[in-house]
Amino acid sequence: MSKQAFPSLASLGNQLALVAIISMLSYAFVDQFVFGELPCPLCLMQRMAFVIIGFALALNIRFGAHSSHYGWGIIGGLVGMTVSLRQILLHIAPGDQGFGKTFLELHFYTWAFVAYLGLIAGIAILLMLPNRDVRSRSMLANGLIIIFILLVIGNLISTLLECGINPCVDDPVRYDGWLWLRTRLGF
Repeated sequence: MSKQAFPSLASLGNQLALVAIISMLSYAFVDQFVFGELPCPLCLMQRMAFVIIGFALALNIRFGAHSSHYGWGIIGGLVGMTVSLRQILLHIAPGDQGFGKTFLELHFYTWAFVAYLGLIAGIAILLMLPNRDVRSRSMLANGLIIIFILLVIGNLISTLLECGINPCVDDPVRYDGWLWLRTRLGF
């Protein structure tokens, strides 16, 4: 069997972690566009932290494992954990309904905290693996990176349409950036 027949465990771990990031960002879009749940500024910051982790994984997959890539992934996870913990603490008071919908009786920012914890633990495990040959040019790896980049561009566009060039409102109910753009362009 050739070395290319089976990816290393580290390569598989990086690709699976990127699939998890893609899944979370994709569901955030479904929640935003299908269910009409506009993300708050803290939610947008949590998406950005997932993007940072995703870029670290994509760099590993594309160019090979490097400690700085894993370092950026850990920093992204820590930033995301901090932001999601801040949002959890904002809504911990008795009688507070929280922000947004729930899944299995937990809000998505609580699930994000759990996901960041899992991703940081996964990155730590990937750092300990002896075979760190993660570079992959397979169709699957290239497809994952392309999907991830498209999701990042989509998040950038949707954030600009939601907030425009101004700070995002705390409890968004409409796409202020889109309204601003429509008035400027006259349509």
